[in-house]
Amino acid sequence: MSTPNNTPIIRLKDVRKSFGTKDVLTGVDLDIQKSESVVVIGGSGSGKSVLIKSILGIVQADTGTIEVDGEDVTNLSPAERDMVNRKFGMLFQGGALFDSLPVWENVAFGLIQGRDMKRAAAKERAIETLGKVGLAPEVGALFPSELSGGMQKRVGLARAIAGEPEIVFFDEPTTGLDPIMADVINDLIVSCVKQQGITALSITHDMHSAKKIGDRITMLYEGKLIWVGDAKEVEQADNPYVDQFVHGRADGPIKMQLRR
Repeated sequence: MSTPNNTPIIRLKDVRKSFGTKDVLTGVDLDIQKSESVVVIGGSGSGKSVLIKSILGIVQADTGTIEVDGEDVTNLSPAERDMVNRKFGMLFQGGALFDSLPVWENVAFGLIQGRDMKRAAAKERAIETLGKVGLAPEVGALFPSELSGGMQKRVGLARAIAGEPEIVFFDEPTTGLDPIMADVINDLIVSCVKQQGITALSITHDMHSAKKIGDRITMLYEGKLIWVGDAKEVEQADNPYVDQFVHGRADGPIKMQLRR
């Protein structure tokens, strides 16, 4: 099923999620168009990861609806969810590579295990995809422990796009990287998204990364998206919460929760 031109590829309507007495998402509304790159910013613990996990079905939203390609995916059976999730790729914050598998098999893991692709064909696809993120074929034979943090992040990106997904989620894609390598990863994300027409949803607190990889930026605060706008406009946002976060000011309406 493909979306009509005017239908968002992802649509969230009044999505809410609580864990016990803690309200994490308190009514999220968001439309993402095909081939658009949207970045969600917000502080630690603001619910950014829960938002992505809700779309993936890892976390079940309490109320509200989530649509992918115009289809309500809020309450799917496991088999139906598996089919929807084939549209998705994911770059995890910590890389989440399997230490016991060589790089090529990490990249091809979803192809072999999830799509029953023959190992020879999967390896060929993996090596080809490694090339797209600037890694030579011989890197495929190495193990994750033999790679630098930046190379591991590239492998994670290769795995995210190896299945030629329609949508890729990027979870804090530059965390733990030095500024130069972080910018390299940002450039790779931009090029992969644009060249392959991928729709991207990223979560980050790195404003340099957000402005570089996003077409639009939205801020999650106290469970709601309190501002949505063009990435180029975020530094001049007419919102005191966004202004404080973007410029990293201690003084403002956002108060750090300190233990006493």
